[in-house]
Amino acid sequence: MSDDSVVRPRPEAAVTLRPASGVRIEGGFWGERQRVNRDVTIPLGGERIRESGTFANLEAAARGAGGEHRGKVFADSDVYKWLEAVAWERGRADGGELARSYQEAVALVAAAQRPDGYLHTHTQLTGREPYSDLASSHELYCAGHLMQAAVAGSRALGDGTLLRVATRFADHLVKDLPAAALDGHPQIETALAELYRETGARPYLDLAARMVTDRGRESLPLKGHHGPGIRQDRVPLREATTVEGHAVRAMYLAAGATDVAVETADGDLLAALARQWRDMVATKTYLTGGLGSVWYGEQFGGPHELTPETAYCETCAAVGSVQWSWRMLLATGEPAFADLMERTLFNAVLPGISLGGDRFFYVNALRVRADANPDDRRAAARGRQDWYGTACCPPNVMRLLSSLGHYLATRDAEGVQVHLYAPGTIRTGDVLLEVETDYPWDGRVELVVRETPDRPWTLALRIPAWADGAGVETRFGAGGRPVASGADGRPVEAGGYHRVRRTWRPGDRVTLDLAVRPRLTVAVPRLDVARGQVAVERGPLVYCLEQADHPGVIVDDLCLATDPGLRDGTPMTGLPAEVVPVTARGRAHVHRADDAGFPYRAAGAPREPEHEGPVGLTFVPYYTWANRGTGPMTIWAPMH
Repeated sequence: MSDDSVVRPRPEAAVTLRPASGVRIEGGFWGERQRVNRDVTIPLGGERIRESGTFANLEAAARGAGGEHRGKVFADSDVYKWLEAVAWERGRADGGELARSYQEAVALVAAAQRPDGYLHTHTQLTGREPYSDLASSHELYCAGHLMQAAVAGSRALGDGTLLRVATRFADHLVKDLPAAALDGHPQIETALAELYRETGARPYLDLAARMVTDRGRESLPLKGHHGPGIRQDRVPLREATTVEGHAVRAMYLAAGATDVAVETADGDLLAALARQWRDMVATKTYLTGGLGSVWYGEQFGGPHELTPETAYCETCAAVGSVQWSWRMLLATGEPAFADLMERTLFNAVLPGISLGGDRFFYVNALRVRADANPDDRRAAARGRQDWYGTACCPPNVMRLLSSLGHYLATRDAEGVQVHLYAPGTIRTGDVLLEVETDYPWDGRVELVVRETPDRPWTLALRIPAWADGAGVETRFGAGGRPVASGADGRPVEAGGYHRVRRTWRPGDRVTLDLAVRPRLTVAVPRLDVARGQVAVERGPLVYCLEQADHPGVIVDDLCLATDPGLRDGTPMTGLPAEVVPVTARGRAHVHRADDAGFPYRAAGAPREPEHEGPVGLTFVPYYTWANRGTGPMTIWAPMH
């Protein structure tokens, strides 16, 4: 099997964990998402990118022509992200139309590159001077996505064609990029670090490190009303205490800085990044794991500025968050990073794509009100769209899903760690594990040792922070007596890893029960927009109330009863049969005659009863909403 590591630290890197390079997802929840990604989304993405004119730009650049450039200045990156997705997907199962499409696109990219290694179709077709407007041109941003696609092709397929294109461009940057030059959209930092890991060319890492160090000194010119924070250029990373500005740029920069920190053993930089990550989680992260609460500039807001209906939560920011948290997990081994990865994957990445794989959200609001009709195709109230003029999000989801197996498990000198649960196999070194589970619908995860060395090693299983009451049972040998957690002196604690160390034998079995059941969640008091409200979660999934399940009432008017009686429901029409809804007792607000006027009244004025009831409520996983039509929806609901 090919080495499918998206992130592969060098042997001397200062990391705690290293990726398990041989992980395959086979069936189950994530297997189905990967199937749809391969069969529907990736082919559709190729068609949409071609329709947008991006391949035509490359063809014109290959001819040496000038003139019109179609699409955004960063359109090249759509091709590169799509190529990365195809490469990882071909690494899982090669052949067919994907192979032909990949080879044709790679040949086109290579033909479009200038003799000196430079490649950016907008600059080449318009005749602009390279690097003359890095604050806005996205030249290095596109270069970074090219490099990541090239690494994917090399690792997943053993194909060096695109890698040669990428290294020629990287060599050009090392030689000709103006001193202290920075791109207004970080991304190349993490790409240069990974290209260094793939090739061993130290100048690539040195350039990434220089960019990380130089950013935050207000050197990039500004446009419009934005301040330097939107381009991650207000505070040097080593001095920053939180994340700010454009959420996607912040995530990409943090991921690249983490790569630089571990490859250069820069403990101070890593500590600063950990400080920023903790503050982001504590004050700037939605319940879904989504990031970015300000539409203007697609930015983070202030602490606890997390309004549900105006949440931006760009899908790309969620993808970037997973990338950063994974690198922090490798660096530190701390389970909180895996907890956020799981929350984000299920509840901030997946909502960005329809169940059928052919429609997309750019923005992921946590509440949509009745009669909302925003004049912006990105708005959640408009429903998922078939594509966007700024098409960064769809291919980002494609490349993450096609490489998802990479993020499930790691290894260290002590043994194997499993962070995310999906059916399939995990091979690392001379250990082979088989995983059987219906997670997230069922909390039972069974791991069977199929191959093992004849020496002790430790199997570490992440227990999510929400999994109070989780249990582990170990059975050694086919007829062995089961040993329950606690009986061996090692209780199972939520928010950590349960470790079992022994000399394993083929057939040994560990069964994890994560006690997946519905639960209510409240926000901290400073999150004032959610005061007096609750959310429903079940296992790793955040749930929502959707209009499709509540005919005759408006979701805006619903609230939970104080004794809601949460329980698992039965399969829903229009959703996959395996989806588990949650039912609850609730009530509906009464509309009085005076509600149609001024929406405020004296606090002490006599009032008629506020509610009618009872009303049966049905909550569905947030990622499934808007697959049965688009209407009112909310994650947070009052409780009365």
